[in-house]
Amino acid sequence: MYSSDDGKRKIYIDDKNRGKILTFLKSEKGMMKKFEHIVKLLLEHPPGATRDIYGRENIEQGCEFVTAMKPFPGSIRNSRIYCQHHHRKDNEQIIITAELLEKKKSQKLTILEKEIIRRVAAYNYQLKD
Repeated sequence: MYSSDDGKRKIYIDDKNRGKILTFLKSEKGMMKKFEHIVKLLLEHPPGATRDIYGRENIEQGCEFVTAMKPFPGSIRNSRIYCQHHHRKDNEQIIITAELLEKKKSQKLTILEKEIIRRVAAYNYQLKD
């Protein structure tokens, strides 16, 4: 878990997909560093300030809280880490990195990406600090 200094923003990694996500982030030079940069920005700034590397994937009702981290937007890799983003009591924000898409191949969302977004929306998490 990552947490902001004031404890109002927290980022978790899904237990079930942790291995796949971390293996991917460690597989290429600079990938983990880029992920940690995104995490730092999300912990220090409101999400709207990071639109180019983090944004909503609201494709339909029920998916309003699904977001995606974009470590290398516009690059050949163009990977996505799909997340759940929740606003809780006292302005606390929780982001859970849920599923990895190693390479997004088109500008528009494909059937595969929509399936991932719907699956991430359906996850029900029990958070542990």
